[in-house]
Amino acid sequence: MSAITALLSPALEDDVAGQLGMSRTPVREALIRLEREGFVEIIPRRGVRVTPLTVKDIQQISEVLSCLECEAAEKLALRRPDADELKRLELAIEGMDRALELDDMQAWGEADYEFHRALIEMCGNRHLANVAKNFLDRAHRFRLLTLPHRDKPVYSNVNHAAVVEAIRRGDAQTALDIHRGHKRRWGRELSDILDRANLTSNESA
Repeated sequence: MSAITALLSPALEDDVAGQLGMSRTPVREALIRLEREGFVEIIPRRGVRVTPLTVKDIQQISEVLSCLECEAAEKLALRRPDADELKRLELAIEGMDRALELDDMQAWGEADYEFHRALIEMCGNRHLANVAKNFLDRAHRFRLLTLPHRDKPVYSNVNHAAVVEAIRRGDAQTALDIHRGHKRRWGRELSDILDRANLTSNESA
């Protein structure tokens, strides 16, 4: 899991602005926001670096996101979204299925991210959605790194489809139960991956 570590060398504002073809002001404002949201660290008189994630960080982020996503799934089912809204979730699952058929785990990860983002954004509580999206983006950093170490996640596609069907019926309890079970399974799988990496709780992944 050295990909994140490789990103930790400080980068100057001027370098970032030059790479993006922007002035320093919007870059500085964006970096301040990213620091507030926990994605980067601004180092006085040195520059900026991506915030490293320890194993403990990864585990805690996953736990918080699990709680928020389960709440979102329940709320979305209670809201009874129409067919047009559900299409966004269905398209994400189709993308996941297609990616597995092609053995393209990178594409699967992006489609899976879109499913979870849609679930959060559609829940009907914008405050919950804003907080959950922040944790989803943090989790996405390490989830991408786990892709080469995962078994083919067929179960994930099946679980997502079952959650959508429960949401379609307005069955909030079933949507909650299925998604909670899915997140618990992912939590166990994540722990196994971290154990195989032989990292301690204070080491960065």
